[in-house]
Formats: sequence, structure tokens, C-alpha cells
Amino acid sequence: MRRFVEGVDRSQTTLFPESLDDWVDENNPVRVIDAFVSALDLRSHGFGRVVPEVTGRPSYHPSVLLKLASLQ
Repeated sequence: MRRFVEGVDRSQTTLFPESLDDWVDENNPVRVIDAFVSALDLRSHGFGRVVPEVTGRPSYHPSVLLKLASLQ
């Protein structure tokens, strides 16, 4: 995901708590969604713009947006 907008590394330490993963329980369903979407071949499922354009402002990777949409 090199030419996409990069989010904060979830293992990066912060003031409270020490890392973002500390806020999410190991048994939280969001971990399943994260693993499932990361394993998908989005291009074969019809997602456009999986490969970013060379020009313009970087976009968010479609897998990040799909993970957010799955939580609603």
C-alpha cells in the first residue's frame, strides 16, 4: 500500500494506552473482520482503484474503507 494514505501503525506506542491494540480485546469481532478483509483479493471481487493512480492526492486503500464499512 505504498502510494495510499498511510494510517498510524497500530503497534505504535501512545500515551494512553501503550498501543492501540491494547484497546481491542483479543476476542473482539473486529479482529476477525481485519483478518478477513486483509486476506481478500479485492480486485477479483470488483473493487476499483486497488492499484492507485500515479498523480493526485493519495487515497485510502479500499481494504481500509471496507473494514470501516463492515463495522457499521
